Amino acid sequence: MPPMYSTTGKKRAKQKFASAEQKRLHEQLTQEWDSLKTKHISTVTIKKSVMKKKYTLSIPEGRGTDHIPSRNTGIGTALKQDIKIYTGDKVKGIGTMHKSNAVPIFSDEEAIEISKMRRGW
Repeated sequence: MPPMYSTTGKKRAKQKFASAEQKRLHEQLTQEWDSLKTKHISTVTIKKSVMKKKYTLSIPEGRGTDHIPSRNTGIGTALKQDIKIYTGDKVKGIGTMHKSNAVPIFSDEEAIEISKMRRGW
């Protein structure tokens, strides 16, 4: 079994199991995992007694989409939108209800009410 290291670079303590059955199951799963890794690794390089594994990714057969061309409509420019400006006469202004809460004001009465709420009248 290879040495187990923690994220700090120090050896981890020996793993303890609650029963012999759990230890046997752990060893069996570890062995199966190691055999799967060696079966599916395409290239293995050994450097300074540290085993580094290189994995290669490939597209499964029949899953490639090379035959689909990119769509070229010939149009490649877009115009910048105009800045939106309010031109109506419904909103008279913007009031501040509480801290930075902006509230639209539609009438003079609303403006008076909001100012009274802010000042606590």
